[in-house]
Amino acid sequence: MTQRIIDTHAHYFPKSFLELLATDRGKKLGFGYHQVPGGFMIETPGGMRGPQPEKYHNLDLRLADMDAQGVTMQGLSLTAPMVYWADGEFSLDLCKAYNDSASASAQQYPDRLYGYMTLPVLDTDRALGELARASKLPGLKGVYLGTHIEGRDLSDPLFEPIYEAVAALKLPIFLHPIKPLGGPRLKPFHLGNLIGNPTETATAAAHLIFGGVLDRHPTLEVSLPHAGGSLPILIGRWDHGHKVRKEMKHMPKAPSEYLRRFTYDTITHSAEILKNLAALVGTDRILLGSDYCADMGSTDPVRVVDEAGFGAQDRSRILTDNAVKLLNL
Repeated sequence: MTQRIIDTHAHYFPKSFLELLATDRGKKLGFGYHQVPGGFMIETPGGMRGPQPEKYHNLDLRLADMDAQGVTMQGLSLTAPMVYWADGEFSLDLCKAYNDSASASAQQYPDRLYGYMTLPVLDTDRALGELARASKLPGLKGVYLGTHIEGRDLSDPLFEPIYEAVAALKLPIFLHPIKPLGGPRLKPFHLGNLIGNPTETATAAAHLIFGGVLDRHPTLEVSLPHAGGSLPILIGRWDHGHKVRKEMKHMPKAPSEYLRRFTYDTITHSAEILKNLAALVGTDRILLGSDYCADMGSTDPVRVVDEAGFGAQDRSRILTDNAVKLLNL
């Protein structure tokens, strides 16, 4: 039997979600959407995003790309601008539009696609209600969450009921950077992505570790994008801080002991870095990812795994087995 290759980090903008951005409710908040030749533009208060390629929502184009990459199955996730900027009711409507479309796509191609649900997490009651509803939709296998939520870090007590409910459902959380850390110094040279996004991922992981979220929810699975960002190379510094800084004395164990509480995707763009990550966390905690179809993603995601020279068992874990187990595929 041919091995399934499962890409756990890919993005999707369903038409139903985009069309909600273009309604009066979206326009009042500075958002919008319109088509352009070969794709579309998303309007945000920070400016236009795009042109975005049509393959963000055209499943035929997506499946053709997956075939070219040798990818059997792909996880669909929303990306920036996400839904957190909207008020409770509108945020919920955006989530429903996305979740229903992701489920419909997964049902249309059950052997090729699955989805991650998105939740209006600033409104706890609505978020828990949508979690209960969307978790019953066919093909939705996890929860997608920003690395921070409109200025609230992931250690904020507001999110505790959501973590508890997600853990009870045995669903993994997959994180993604939005509005990354940085300022004017990161505006040139695309540094907001090149530096800001990896730093954003490490900051989110720090809040989950230092803020006690992983201790309070010992079965909660959290997956970090972009191979954990700058977290792996900072872990020695964090361990030293745990020894010498009063701000970290509350922690029951060293930060490095939490490394295997996370899973990590393969988006390193470097076989050497991927090998280093595997040595640090183990191949059983690494999942294939492409960041489809962003220009900072990989158009050949399997290649970096093969270039790293893993043995057959480790290669199978990264490309297939870990995702099957984590996502119940």
